[in-house]
Amino acid sequence: MARSRKVTVSTDAHGHTAGWAETDLAPPEPDPSAAAFFDVDNTMMRGASIYWFARGLAARNYFTTTDLARFAWQQLRFRLLATEHAGDMSQAKEAALAFVEGWRVDDVERLAEEIFDELMAPRIWAGTRQLAQRHLDAGERVWLVSAAPVEIGRVIAARLGLTGAVGTVAEIVDGAYTGRLVGDLMHGPAKAEAVSQLAAVEGLDLGRCTAYSDSCNDLPMLSMVGRGVAVNPDAALFREARQRGWDVRDFRTGRRAVKIAVPSTAAAGLVAGAVTAGLALHRRRRDG
Repeated sequence: MARSRKVTVSTDAHGHTAGWAETDLAPPEPDPSAAAFFDVDNTMMRGASIYWFARGLAARNYFTTTDLARFAWQQLRFRLLATEHAGDMSQAKEAALAFVEGWRVDDVERLAEEIFDELMAPRIWAGTRQLAQRHLDAGERVWLVSAAPVEIGRVIAARLGLTGAVGTVAEIVDGAYTGRLVGDLMHGPAKAEAVSQLAAVEGLDLGRCTAYSDSCNDLPMLSMVGRGVAVNPDAALFREARQRGWDVRDFRTGRRAVKIAVPSTAAAGLVAGAVTAGLALHRRRRDG
């Protein structure tokens, strides 16, 4: 079966941009107005997808594990200590997808497929996967919503047999990434805006939809649908879920819960710098 790489970019009246990519696995649609939206990092899989993507690149000698650790620490320090004023967020946006500058889209998708099979598939939460399957069995569409590049989200969705993915959109010219973003990072309120746009395009009734996340950063998305569910929640989301009467599903156990309960944005942020620097180093070595 031929793969689909359909990417849709939509901008609303306020200039907010959302992107989503459809997979070639189209489920039946007896209930076309209902859907489910799943965050990825720590919700659908253990850890951050961009981290495992970086690990896979390191295994392929795009950069060393020492590079990964050093730059990861620098980015973690930035995310935890810096205040998110306009300058900081502008810098974060500029660095977020710089690592793919000059890469062919097909190459990134090929690597993402390989790395998913090697590193991500074993880390999919079986419980969350079952929740998604229940929606599919009910004839509902299921979308992943992630800060990761939309092409990586599409690969994960395709491998899991889901409808598609909402993700951060990187600018593409002549089949290659420019290293610039189209719109905002798919984080926090941007996720809710993207889901709203997707619902309008797909004819979804948000009151009949469900959203799943581990992080309080996703409260805008969880609050805009008829049913919010906290999965492996951080402390803030756990409290909010209890106050609002939302379901809580925790698939972690014991010490694993402590190790894995790292904010997704911090995990993604700390790796972005490592990947950026690592691939730049790889290009210098290759071209030298």
